[in-house]
Amino acid sequence: MMTDKTDGKEIIGRGAAEGARLFREWFAELTTAAERGEHTAYVFVMGSIAEILCSFDIHLVFPEITSLQTAVRRVAHEYLNAAEDYGYSPDICGYVKAEVGVQLKNGEHPMGKIPRPTFGVLTNACNTYLKWGEIWERMYQARTFALDVPGSRSLGGQTWQGDPDFENDRKYVEFQLRELITLCEEITGKKFDVDRLRETMRYTNAMSVAYKRLLAVNMARPAVFNAMSEGTIYLGVANALRGTAAGAKYFEDLVEEMEYKAANKIGTLTQEKYRLIFVGVPCYPIFRRFTELFSEWGGAFTGSTYLEFASGGLNTGFQYDLNRPLESLAEGVLVSVRHAMDAMFFQNQWLVDSLDAFHVDGIVYHPIKSCRTVSTGLADNRRAVMAARDIATLFIESDMMDKRVVTEAPMKNRIDAFFEGLATRKLKAA
Repeated sequence: MMTDKTDGKEIIGRGAAEGARLFREWFAELTTAAERGEHTAYVFVMGSIAEILCSFDIHLVFPEITSLQTAVRRVAHEYLNAAEDYGYSPDICGYVKAEVGVQLKNGEHPMGKIPRPTFGVLTNACNTYLKWGEIWERMYQARTFALDVPGSRSLGGQTWQGDPDFENDRKYVEFQLRELITLCEEITGKKFDVDRLRETMRYTNAMSVAYKRLLAVNMARPAVFNAMSEGTIYLGVANALRGTAAGAKYFEDLVEEMEYKAANKIGTLTQEKYRLIFVGVPCYPIFRRFTELFSEWGGAFTGSTYLEFASGGLNTGFQYDLNRPLESLAEGVLVSVRHAMDAMFFQNQWLVDSLDAFHVDGIVYHPIKSCRTVSTGLADNRRAVMAARDIATLFIESDMMDKRVVTEAPMKNRIDAFFEGLATRKLKAA
C-alpha cells in the first residue's frame, strides 16, 4: 500500500524511471559478461525458456531487444549498412540485419557491449528465428537448440488443459525441455537444481499476475499508460528480467502506480480525446515523433497486440504449478508460445472483444517492411474486424528499423485524416 507520506508524488512516473534504470543495469551486466567471457544464451521473446537458463546462471541476450534499441537511439542505419555491405539483402528482417551488424562490430552497441553467444535457444514462434540461429552457428560455431512448440491448428481450434491433444503436445514440449537441461549441464558443468527452477518460476508467476493486471487497468478512462510507447518499456523489463526477484517487484510496483492513477483519474495524456488500439510493431526509427503524431490529437493507445505476442506469455496470467515444475513449465511454454502465435495470426476476435472493454474509438494497423510474419494478413484482419463491428481503422506502413522507408510527411497526412474522421464520427454520435 502507498503511504500518506508519498501522497502520489513519488509514485507517478516511477515505472518509467525504474524501468529505464533496470534496463541500463541489464545492459551493464551483459557488458561485464562479455568482458569475463561468461556463459551467454541468445534467446527470443517468444519462448525464451528463461526459467531454466536462469537456474544455471546463464546470461540472456535478446537479439530483438538489442536490435530495436539501435533504432530507438537512431543508429540502426550503421548496423544495417554493415550487414548489407557484408552481403545481407535489404529485403530481410531489420532485426536480423542490425544484430548481424552488432556482431560484425565485435559486440559494440550504444547501450554497452553484447557478449558472444555460448549457444542459442530458438523456437518456431517466428519463421525467422530458426534461420537466425544458423547465423550464430556460422559465425561462432555456437550450438543452437531448437524448441518445436505445436501451434493452433486453426482459429478457434485451440486445445486446453484436460484435452488429450493438449496433453500430447505438453509431453512433446516437456521432452524437449529435458533435452535443454541436459545441454545446459554439459555446457556449464553444473547439475540441474530443481529448487532453483522453482524459484525462477515463482518469480515468473508473480510477474504474470501483475502483467495481466497491468493490461486490464488500462480499461480505465482516461488510459493510465500509452500501450505503444510506455508499453515498450514494460515489455523490455518483462523479457530481460523474467524469472527474477527484480522483475517481480518491478511489475508489482508498476501495478500499484497504475491503479493509483486509475483511481485518481490521472491519464497518460493531459486531455484524452480518442482511445485507440495498436496492431503490429512500432516505428522505432522515429519512435518519439511517431507517438506524438497520435498524442497531439489526444489519441491514447489503451491496448496493443505487441504487448500480447511479445510478452513471453505473461499476458495470459498463466501460473506454474511448483509441485510439478517441469511438467508445468512445459504446459506454460505451450500455452504462451501458442498464444503469441495466435496474437499475430488470429488476433481479429481479440480486437473485436477489446473494443467495448477498452472503450475504443479506432484501431491503428501498422504493417512493416522488415517483418512479414507480423504484417502478413493485417489487411484481411482489418476487413474481418470492420465486417464484425463499425469501427474506424487506419492502415499505415513503415518499418521498425530502417529509416530509409520511413517518411514522416505522408504518414502524418494519413494520421491527420484518420483523426478528422474520428472527430466527424463523434459529432454524428452526439
